[in-house]
Amino acid sequence: MLEILAFIGVIETIVLVVGIIWGFILWTRGVFPALYRLGNGLAKRKIAVFAKGDNVSSLRSLLNDSKLFRTKNIFEITDAKDIGKAEEASVYLVFWHDWASDIAQILEKKPDTCALIVYAPYEKGRIPDEQMKNLDGKRHTAVTNFRGRLLNDIVTAMITTSYEK
Repeated sequence: MLEILAFIGVIETIVLVVGIIWGFILWTRGVFPALYRLGNGLAKRKIAVFAKGDNVSSLRSLLNDSKLFRTKNIFEITDAKDIGKAEEASVYLVFWHDWASDIAQILEKKPDTCALIVYAPYEKGRIPDEQMKNLDGKRHTAVTNFRGRLLNDIVTAMITTSYEK
């Protein structure tokens, strides 16, 4: 009887060890790369905030208050003549109602690997259907109407888009 129990104990131990090793392999292939990319994104990637007037300071304050992003990695684009300055950014955050007439220029400058987050608060009105179709045709683009969702979209964009090492 003791030999049977010892044999069952050995099998259970082998299954446990194999399970731990398999779990570690899955974690390193799935979770670790996402955490690594998020850490690099939060530490190194730059966010271009396209907004004007009080909206630019409000969005900058939202990003800074979250304590997720380095202040030096956030910069503002307040005039259409300065859109070229955004080339160094890997995430574009656009306040829709300030830049609706210049969105074509932004989309022209946006690299394929760059994320575009469009913030269009409900109280200021909808994005026209034609413009929504245009935005939907671009890779790594998200539209949000809520400030809380805005932070989530930025963090998700940093995980899912590529970055330079």
